[in-house]
Amino acid sequence: MRIVTTTHIRRPPQRVFEFVTTPANWPLWHPSSVKVSGTVDHPLQPGEQVTEEYVVAGHPGTAVWTVRECSAPHHWLLDGVATNGNRGTITYTLRPHDDGTAFERALSVVWLQTELPEQALEGLRRQIEAESTEALRRLKLLLEAEADDAA
Repeated sequence: MRIVTTTHIRRPPQRVFEFVTTPANWPLWHPSSVKVSGTVDHPLQPGEQVTEEYVVAGHPGTAVWTVRECSAPHHWLLDGVATNGNRGTITYTLRPHDDGTAFERALSVVWLQTELPEQALEGLRRQIEAESTEALRRLKLLLEAEADDAA
């Protein structure tokens, strides 16, 4: 399953990058992220890890995320392994655009257990897609409000 969501944020790429790659900020903008622990206080670099407690499409779990690629402020990729064995990859791509940043978040998930019927998988996909869309909506609001407060 691959879900790609995009938004435009009226903030420079460097600021958006610093915010989204600092795990302590994840619960502030992503509705699935409940709590993060470990290295959470700065933008993570390759090899650094963080543990996230999440609720995705109503299913709680824990995953360990490891940063694999970082080219600030344009590209960031991390791989996650959940305690149930499922695996995921999240990629952030940022480009300067007009008065801010074009931000893309791509989520790829590999399910360990695929005995769910096709209809159930499609319902799960729709829920995850909705959560991803809501995450970017919140991210945009948070960062643009920060810019408005500074003005």
